Amino acid sequence: MIINFHCHFPHRHKITRSSYPQSLNVCGLIAQTFQMIHMLQIFVSTIPFFALIMLGYGAARVNLFSEEATLHLTKFVFYFALSAMLFKFSSNLALKEILEWDFMAAYLSGSLAVYVITTSIARFRGQSFDIAVIEAQCSVIGNMGWMGLAMIPILLGEQAISYVIMVLIIDLMVFGPLIVILLVGYREGRLRPQVLQTIGIGLIKNPLVVSISTGLAWAAFEIPVPDLINSFMTILGGASTPGALFAIGASMAFVAKGHLATPIYLATNKLLIHPLVVGIAAILVYDLDPFASAVMISCAAMPVAANVYMIANHYAVPSERISIAILVSTTVSILSISVIVGLVTGLYT
Repeated sequence: MIINFHCHFPHRHKITRSSYPQSLNVCGLIAQTFQMIHMLQIFVSTIPFFALIMLGYGAARVNLFSEEATLHLTKFVFYFALSAMLFKFSSNLALKEILEWDFMAAYLSGSLAVYVITTSIARFRGQSFDIAVIEAQCSVIGNMGWMGLAMIPILLGEQAISYVIMVLIIDLMVFGPLIVILLVGYREGRLRPQVLQTIGIGLIKNPLVVSISTGLAWAAFEIPVPDLINSFMTILGGASTPGALFAIGASMAFVAKGHLATPIYLATNKLLIHPLVVGIAAILVYDLDPFASAVMISCAAMPVAANVYMIANHYAVPSERISIAILVSTTVSILSISVIVGLVTGLYT
């Protein structure tokens, strides 16, 4: 909550022209103080989330949690807990709340702009096309399912959930297939029908896509979710936040070491450039509602998603810089998320 500060001058005292600058300076200083207090409150609110990440990291570092155990925990969260949370959220919302086309267009156009620019810069640096598009993917795909879905509704309120789901839909349904099409098309020189079939099967098998799609279908028919199902999804989905954050921390302990220049550049793209560009698209181009713009910018401020590393590995693209970028961006986001969320709340308060 932001505390609004207004300077009031008693009517009985005559204010001279020379006193205005001093009065305005005092007002500005006090307003800045309240803004800093608000950012500190946001930072304190994020501490439990990052404490869970550090707990997972510490457990892995002292060998209480192995790489194999991290893999199994990741599967549990991905296939069960997170899917349950997404179904619960999407099925209990009205369809018109989940599909706001202007919001989705603003996020997509801003993200595509970053994607194209990052790819072009990588090619200018002499990188191959497959490395260039992986760097672009790294710059726009944030850890929405594992961190964003857990943090943003708590930091900005439950009314942010529908916007978070829309960002997830764009990430899963547009950028997920896009990277596969670009990599396979580049390497084979053409796009075979089998590739599109593989992409379609991959989407159908993705539990996050299935849970959101099922929830949207449920919402479209306006079917009340039975209390028994809601309770089950609440209990199972409740495991997603601690499980996901713990798994993120544990996986960070197994990241390879290497040069930092490119990972820092990619982390900067994700944590600063991506929020800035989608913010420009939301506010200046599409003139979105201030709260919707704030949620979109906060979503874009999430650190690099782990699935970019998985895609790079799967298609034999050098992935060391991606794993380090995930580590760097997640670590820096402890501060950057607090600052960005603190700033964007000023859009609607």
